[in-house]
Amino acid sequence: MTQNKKYTLAIVLITSLFFFWGFIHNLDPILIPHLRNAFSLTHFQASLVDSAVFIAYFLLAIPAGIIMKRFGYKVGIVVGLVLFAIGCFLFVPAANTINYYFFLGALFVVACGLTILETAANPYMTVLGDPTKATRRLNFAQSFNGLAAFLAPTLGGKFILTNEPKTADEIAALSEQARLSYIQTETASVKGPYLILGLIILAVTLLFVFTKLPEIKEEKDAGRGVLHPLRHKNVRWAVLAQFFYIGAQVCVLSFLVMFATDVAGIAPTEASYYSSAAGLAFMLGRFIGTFFMRYIAPIRLLLLYAVFATLLTFVVIYGTGVATLYALVAIAFFMSIMFPTIFAVGVEGIGADTKSASSLIVMSIVGGAVLPPLLGLLSDFTGSFQIAYYVVLICFVVVGLFAWNNRKTAISEAATGH
Repeated sequence: MTQNKKYTLAIVLITSLFFFWGFIHNLDPILIPHLRNAFSLTHFQASLVDSAVFIAYFLLAIPAGIIMKRFGYKVGIVVGLVLFAIGCFLFVPAANTINYYFFLGALFVVACGLTILETAANPYMTVLGDPTKATRRLNFAQSFNGLAAFLAPTLGGKFILTNEPKTADEIAALSEQARLSYIQTETASVKGPYLILGLIILAVTLLFVFTKLPEIKEEKDAGRGVLHPLRHKNVRWAVLAQFFYIGAQVCVLSFLVMFATDVAGIAPTEASYYSSAAGLAFMLGRFIGTFFMRYIAPIRLLLLYAVFATLLTFVVIYGTGVATLYALVAIAFFMSIMFPTIFAVGVEGIGADTKSASSLIVMSIVGGAVLPPLLGLLSDFTGSFQIAYYVVLICFVVVGLFAWNNRKTAISEAATGH
């Protein structure tokens, strides 16, 4: 049996995880405007959905790395899946109690599971097979995250969004009983999708429990501290770049439906299709980017994508009407390869520091908790949703600097990665 055949089943199973966490992450652009409407939230309050999710990455990434170092990748994956399922089930009592902060708590539990999954799955994928093809392999797996980004808004828009949501003024005009009844109806629509997803995740958990996965033997870390990987330049830059990239991704995708309604004047149900279009662009960007990595060094392709994303963000800020929405959708295409490429370059060639570095890079995903509220506050303060996208512009500039400062890192991989 060749090494590739030996790893095939493991690669298929791990790739499925990229789809599942991509699916639930991309329900957030539907969940945010839905809860914003139901609870009459400001942009800042609605952005706390993302904060509840991504603060978990900051708090759980290092414990996740410790779990992997002590018990291995498989145990980490199973623990992550269990927390993922529990968080989905918590949406049922959250909806029954019609408490916004209960929803945030459920999302936090889901995100704790996702943190452990991502801390395990990303580095595991890079070491399952030929190391010269690690970046391409991770980008291919992440392409199924892009497939989820396309499917989730479509399904979420169909089953979660209301056809004719009431405005904040209409909700305020209702009697107390009528208002509670309206909120109950709105929040109840999320129970079914999350309950079904939780059951599917439980089934996947059992599959992992009863499947033998190859455990990769790595160098002993000789008691190195969790910050030891920061001695590597590529790790330091990856932590910084991932913080800003995830902030940009969340701002672009999570606020897209609200942007479509507030700036382009499109109805929420129709806006969900633009969110799906962004997901499709994201998926295509991953597959196309993975193909081009056969001929172009991944880090050079990342630099090119960052430049285009920056230019399109100027269109979002200074454009008018539906053109700004098209620019946001196009940005999704150019964001597509950023996470896996930053991650793969960040852990390249660091040996025993790989698991700890993975924890630090996943920990930096906290940018998704910090930067969206900043965009929301800037929007509320300036009264302009578009001007607030300067936050996104800065993020893509940082990603471009990462690519430029590590431009020699992955050239050899592109040359040998055919």
